[in-house]
Order: sequence, then structure tokens, then C-alpha cells
Amino acid sequence: MDNSVIIGSGALPALAELLYRPAVSRVFVLVDSNTARQCLPALLPHLPADYKLIEIPAGEEYKTLASCDTVWCELTGQHADRHAVLVNLGGGVVTDLGGFAAALYKRGIRFVQVPTTLLAQVDASVGGKTGVDFQGYKNQLGVFQVPAGVFIEPKFLETLDPRQLKSGYAEVVKHWLIADAEAFNTNRRLGWLTDDWTSIIQESVALKQRIVADDPLEAGPRKLLNFGHTVGHAIESYLLTQPGREALHGEAVAAGMVCESWLSVQRGLLSAEELDKIETFVFSVFDKLDFVTLETNAIAEFALQDKKNAGATINCTLLSGIGQGVYDQPVTVAEIAESLRYYHRLQA
Repeated sequence: MDNSVIIGSGALPALAELLYRPAVSRVFVLVDSNTARQCLPALLPHLPADYKLIEIPAGEEYKTLASCDTVWCELTGQHADRHAVLVNLGGGVVTDLGGFAAALYKRGIRFVQVPTTLLAQVDASVGGKTGVDFQGYKNQLGVFQVPAGVFIEPKFLETLDPRQLKSGYAEVVKHWLIADAEAFNTNRRLGWLTDDWTSIIQESVALKQRIVADDPLEAGPRKLLNFGHTVGHAIESYLLTQPGREALHGEAVAAGMVCESWLSVQRGLLSAEELDKIETFVFSVFDKLDFVTLETNAIAEFALQDKKNAGATINCTLLSGIGQGVYDQPVTVAEIAESLRYYHRLQA
């Protein structure tokens, strides 16, 4: 469970309090090429003068051990000791990768998350999951490591384009579908745009914290948070192998939620009426992802590497109703491929 999650205008001042404690020997800030330009200026007044900047390229394709090597080389070259703190300023790639790099450096130094995208603010930065992609598979390498704090400033969202905002919104919708039917039914009529994301961030973070508190290492109920991700990660991983066709994480998860909702209907868990509501809402926000029927088997094969699997069994999180997720539901590669063909046939 995260020691501290602070949301709102007081987040960055609270971060400064942590960084100026005598127990902190050095402060390192990890950014990508986007957050260095768009977000770092807002953070600078809250950093000690002798902080050291570490920059990696922006993009999922750089969520790799090679980028970790960049971080480790900088920390080593600067003689960072075990009392150093790594501040991860960015979206899901930076917070995941930075947490992983910090957890391994000298067997673990403290890190804090300063998420700058909606996806990272409502999901990736909270809960203590860290990791990198490996051999084309999403988050194949990683550890559970709780950050020293998560500091969420909603104003960073003003730096995002609508596509990035939508990507994060997919994780909000996921939270509603697995645990909050009332919020789903209210918000599907309101549309996704808002002038102030603070309350939505607070509600999503609170929901995720409740689930994680009961199951920090994902042995049981925390698997609910993977709804949409078994198929979604397979789609995302496959499209990453196709230059120019890459999908954002939330775009792939949105498609995955439609596919896994359809699988829920096939299992007799979800009604056709509920599936229709989910599809209508998802396609009112997200464009349909483009792939051809001949690709569905290849996409489905990526699910064989899903982290929830047990041996050769692909374990999926499905819905027994809107607002009611059920985890450890075995599915086959053939069933995932059929769900992708169903998605392909839909008129968005």
C-alpha cells in the first residue's frame, strides 16, 4: 500500500517537504523528452538546487532495460547512495520504469511518483507495481515496490492532448465496470470531457487503494484491476510490432474491455443488454482499433504471456454484471481470437 497519496494543489509543496528532509542525501529526477519540456518547469520550485536530472526518450518503445541502464549509469556515475531519492515525473512509462530502476539500484532506493498523465494519475502510479517491457511483452519484468509517496497535481493534465486524456480515461471506466455500477450509469450519460478532473482522480485512486490494500501482491482480488488488460495487452503488444500502427495503452484496454465483456456474455455472466451499454459508451469515447480478421490469432497468442496465467491456463477478469468483476476466469487463445473477431465486426 502506498505510504502517501496526495492529490491537488498541495501535492508539490508536500513533495518538497519530503525531499528536504535530512535523511535524503541526493535527489534525482527522471523525466522523458516530453515531461522535461512540459512539466519540469512546474516542479523546479519544489526541488533542491543540487538535484540531478535523468532523461529518457518518450514512448512505450523505450520502456526497456536499455532505458533502465541509462538510469543506473547516471545514478552510479553520480555516486548515488542508498539514501538518494528518485523522483519519477511522467506518465505510466516513467513511473513504471523509474520505480523498477529504483527498486533494483543498490537493492533499493526510495522513489516517489509525480504522475503527469491521467492514466498514471488514476492507475499506473498507485499501488506499487513497477516494471518494463521485454521481448515485446508488456511489463514482462517487474517487482512490487511501494513508493515513498505519490504526488498528483491535476494541472499537469493541461499539457495533454485529447488522445492522451482519453487513454487515461479508459482506466477510469475500468474501475467503474469492476466496482461502481452507479458511477458507470451516471457518467455514460455525461460524456468524458470535464473542466476539473480532481474528483474523478480522487474516486479512482480511492477505489484502487481499497482493492490493493486487501491484496498488495495480486494473489486474489487485485486481479480485478486487470479487466480489459488480458486482451488489451495482447492488442497493444501486437501493434507495437507493427511500425506506425501503435496504440496507446488506454486505447488497447478500451478494446480489451469490449472483448472481455463479450466473453462474459458467452459465459452467461453478463447480459446482452449490459454488453450493449458498455459497447455504446466505449465507442462514444474511443475510436475503434484497426486490425484485420487474419491478425486475430496472432494477437491472441500474445495472451499466453499474460502475468495472471497459471501454467497453460490464461486467467482473465470478466464481469458478472456492470460494477461486478470476477477474476481467475480461464479462457483459451481460441476464445480470445473469437472475441477479437467479434470486436472487428462491430460498427463503431
